[in-house]
Amino acid sequence: MRISSPSLTKEAIQNLVKLGAHVIDVGIVSTPTFYFSVHHYGYDGGIQITASHNPKEWNGIKIVKNSSEGLIKIGKPTGMEDIKRMALTGESQESGTVTQKKEILEDEIENALKISNYPKINKYKIVADPANAMGSQYIEALFKKIPGDLIRMNFELDGTFPAHQPDPLQHETLVDLKKRVVLEKADVGLAPDGDGDRLFFIDEKGNVIPPSIITALVGREMLKNHPGETVLFDIRYILTPQKIVEESGGKSVITKVGHTFITQKMHETRAIFAGESSGHYFFRETGNAESQIPIILTVLKVMTEEGKRISEIVEELRRSFESGEINFKVSNAQEIMSAVGEKYKDGELSTLDGIAISYPDWRLSIRTSNTEPLMRVNVEALTKDVIEEKKDQVINLIQSLAK
Repeated sequence: MRISSPSLTKEAIQNLVKLGAHVIDVGIVSTPTFYFSVHHYGYDGGIQITASHNPKEWNGIKIVKNSSEGLIKIGKPTGMEDIKRMALTGESQESGTVTQKKEILEDEIENALKISNYPKINKYKIVADPANAMGSQYIEALFKKIPGDLIRMNFELDGTFPAHQPDPLQHETLVDLKKRVVLEKADVGLAPDGDGDRLFFIDEKGNVIPPSIITALVGREMLKNHPGETVLFDIRYILTPQKIVEESGGKSVITKVGHTFITQKMHETRAIFAGESSGHYFFRETGNAESQIPIILTVLKVMTEEGKRISEIVEELRRSFESGEINFKVSNAQEIMSAVGEKYKDGELSTLDGIAISYPDWRLSIRTSNTEPLMRVNVEALTKDVIEEKKDQVINLIQSLAK
């Protein structure tokens, strides 16, 4: 729904037809709906024109191919170099076709209800702010199927993003939503990102719920119906989901940061569910890709079954405290990571993604961004006192080394 998308979509379809592809045009849909379409209907692959949560001037593509084990997201190690070579050298051309596919959301919601075991849900007051972007589609469609008083903010699709950038990871974009949740005495707030594949929750007090706790909550519920299975989460924050999965009789695996890596790891581990600290949530039943509808359903189901406010459920699940991601623009990231590793060499070191160092009561993760020229730092601890102490200690160390 970006301003530049119609022309790019037209060119993409025309060229695919020239190459002999049978193109199914699913129209303007969120990224989860796009993934669902390719997996559920058994198409060979898919291309989406999107720039996710990035500013309005940006655009790009997401490419997936289907397999018997689920979707494969195309990146450098999984086929992007082959596409580059074919584009530069040219391929034989023949005539393909274009057909239209509509009403996918009906099937997607039915699949989400199945994933969440057709839950009984009370009628809650929900405030949603999709930032004039794609999350409005599936939220609107869902609340036509389940009870709820939906209060809409910025629901009209507008590629200029007049209200704010559709990036809930930047918490300044959540200010109006948080205020509205409190003003309306709502039960929960929803904030998807631009292409709808990330989702943040706001509790009834106007606080952002850490995605690691949503991962723990949904992981626990999935394990009730799939005992002993595997749940994945990324290396930034692990203490809460790891403990909850363990208490629920499941197995856990820590992954690199990034949705492509997580989908790939789900293939390898056959995990039932995965959650990422940036608000991406993945299900085996959707081809190991993101799907936010079953997340909403599961949160509302637990609120209904336990008869508690979401803030109370969050505190009961919390096993650790988090710093929030701290970003540094530096030119010597590797030098800093080496120095931090030396400073905390008595801790347990992981080099899965950047460096992560763990102690019995706290841990830190430092990595360079996959998409921006930044070094990202996350600290978590079992108690509030330790998190404040260690966060300040790590920040001061990095600032003294930064160039």
